[in-house]
Amino acid sequence: MLRRRFPIVIALLLVCFAVVGPVASAAERPNFVVFIADDMAWNDCGAYGHSKIRTPYVDQLARDGLRFDNAFLTCSSCSPSRSSMITGRYPHNTGAEQLHLPLPGQQVTFVERLKASGYYTASAGKWHLGKATMPKFDFVTAKMNQWVKTLQERPRDKPFFCWFAFTDPHRGYQKNTIPMPHKPSDAIVPPFLPDNIETRRDLAAYYDEIARLDGVVGACVKELEKQNATRETVIVFLSDNGRPFPRCKTTVLDSGIKTPWIVKWPGRAKPGTTTDSLISSIDLAPTVLELAGVKIGPTFQGKSFASILSDPKAATRQYVFAEHNWHDFDDHQRAVRSSRFKYIRNSYTDIPLTPPADAVRSPTYNSMLTLHASGKLPKSQSICFAAPRPAEELYDLAADSYEMKNLAGDPAYAKTLTELRGVLDGWSKRTDDVVPQKRRPDGFHRVTGERLQLSKKR
Repeated sequence: MLRRRFPIVIALLLVCFAVVGPVASAAERPNFVVFIADDMAWNDCGAYGHSKIRTPYVDQLARDGLRFDNAFLTCSSCSPSRSSMITGRYPHNTGAEQLHLPLPGQQVTFVERLKASGYYTASAGKWHLGKATMPKFDFVTAKMNQWVKTLQERPRDKPFFCWFAFTDPHRGYQKNTIPMPHKPSDAIVPPFLPDNIETRRDLAAYYDEIARLDGVVGACVKELEKQNATRETVIVFLSDNGRPFPRCKTTVLDSGIKTPWIVKWPGRAKPGTTTDSLISSIDLAPTVLELAGVKIGPTFQGKSFASILSDPKAATRQYVFAEHNWHDFDDHQRAVRSSRFKYIRNSYTDIPLTPPADAVRSPTYNSMLTLHASGKLPKSQSICFAAPRPAEELYDLAADSYEMKNLAGDPAYAKTLTELRGVLDGWSKRTDDVVPQKRRPDGFHRVTGERLQLSKKR
């Protein structure tokens, strides 16, 4: 009887090895909790130097773990960004590169590979990934305020992975979101926005939602502590795109694609450390799989940054790439960023860099419209209205962190421009990226933010 079963046992072990890889034991496999903020800028929390936003729990994660200071998204648009994270692929390779396009079922996610290897997998909160991705998790709820409950109701005999996605600080904003609202005087206004009362009130309301999000992070961490699960759990905190303000969300500028990224892993990531190493959101998938001992597989385009967790000076990539496709409005941008320079290619130069429709309807943008109409809006704050746009942009981030001075036409930077052109061309060729033959119409009015029509998918 044993001889008959022996080949079957060997076959099952080989299948498990193909999925999981050389894992010593289930007890050594960490749990994972990934927190995804919705429209939060990289530096809008205390951990990244904001002195007014009240984020004690996110700040504590940074004190307890590793803070990435050069983490970037592949896209500053909600659903394409999330689809990119979960597949470890660039948006144009997922089949869900535009806002609201569902992730096709044939796309391989790192979550289903965790599930197949014995992990319990759960998602709670904002979904934005389409129906076909739901069966790839053991449990999915799109309801809010289910994060702690999801942790409480998980099976205790398996390692677990939790994808916890928030709707904060996405617009629209309401009064009294938190007991002690932020004041307009708390606002730190970036130089590309007008420093007026409308912008300050708008930012203060946005800060309130970040503070509410922070409270949820704290509640989840406390639940993990109550379960004595913190030492075995890798906690990751990041955002899906930049703040929902003009020249931020839906751009490939750092204000759109740079993200907070904190990893807490007791005993492995040294507390209170920082790293300048470049990472991309497509690197999340292969990193989690490597840490879980699961074979990464050929579909994942990202690079594991597991080595950086133990050595913050380690480097896993020289460049990060980003793209912007249709999000409420027609557009097509591509970008490559090194540790110092950013190169942007604009395929549609005839249109301005209009922010997403909810930001168009914001007090900040309305004040900018008024100032622009009266000729009082400085050129440095007028990019949202400027057309035509340059076909190419080049920025020296070391000297110009807000990307205000385009160096593409400066002879002193011709060598850098040529180099980064070539890098972007190579990436486009490797990933089969092409400019669409047909442009998709705008779904909203660029001045009022009112819906124009039900736009087709492509």
